[in-house]
Amino acid sequence: MNALLTPRVLRALLPPVSFILLLAAIFIIQPRAMSYLGLNLMLNLALPIALATIAQLCVITVNDLDLSIGGFVSFVACIGATVLKDTPLLGVAMLLGCILAYACIGALIHWRNLPSIVVTLGLSFVWLGAAVLLLPSPGGSAPAWLSSLVKLKTPLVPFAILASAALAIGVHFLLMRSSFGVVLRGAGGNPQAVRRAGWSLLRAKMAMYALCGTFGVLSGLTLVGLTTSADANIALRYTLLSIAGVILGGGEFTGGRVSPVGAVIGALTLTLAGSLLSFLRISPDWQIGAQGAILIAVLALRALVNQTERRAA
Repeated sequence: MNALLTPRVLRALLPPVSFILLLAAIFIIQPRAMSYLGLNLMLNLALPIALATIAQLCVITVNDLDLSIGGFVSFVACIGATVLKDTPLLGVAMLLGCILAYACIGALIHWRNLPSIVVTLGLSFVWLGAAVLLLPSPGGSAPAWLSSLVKLKTPLVPFAILASAALAIGVHFLLMRSSFGVVLRGAGGNPQAVRRAGWSLLRAKMAMYALCGTFGVLSGLTLVGLTTSADANIALRYTLLSIAGVILGGGEFTGGRVSPVGAVIGALTLTLAGSLLSFLRISPDWQIGAQGAILIAVLALRALVNQTERRAA
């Protein structure tokens, strides 16, 4: 039995165990949450956070960091609540242009060997400014078809959980099981080997940034569909939440070591953490700090597991 619980297995188990323990604590404190309605209310906004987390994961896979994903999701939400509703073709063209812009940013970072943190930090102000120009004050309205889609009532299990599971499985097979995914992860884990094998690192980085933009667009559209309106600041906190979700799910900042399934579970865990703190009647002013404490505790456990793994090696 002990042989099965290797450090690698323990590290993989940390995200689901953290999620289960958090969910159990919520059910003990508030038994009425143990229902379809309760889960739906707690995880209602989990899907856009999970999509933003996967977007961040795509960038972290190639050893970069995106500090603009929150502003980008906000900008997409503003497009969804204004242009996409009033002029659908123009709205779709703008969203495709956003994905293309992300691919070009990836190319620029690789071509000029620029630090992604600096580039994306500056880009965050661009997205925020564009969102303010598009929607100076909170408002707009989501397209009816979009709201109907993201608020779909599925039997037995809430739509947010089913969609998050489908997202995790889909990205897992794309990045972890396909030959295309091996090349993309290799661009972050061993770029010299990828280059010697004849693959273009530029194309790999552009592909990952384009995937980041795609999932960011899906996150913004899902968010505006759930909230039915938008705001230029609606998703700014997604930047830190997405980074925390990837790391909480077992990802590393270097080496192309990521876990799509763990990242989605990490996003769900962070969403549940807010509900738990509300049930504990902790003031909203302290909730961000409490969420950070939960994250630090989980990361401390993972650091302990990693240390054990190094000793065993």
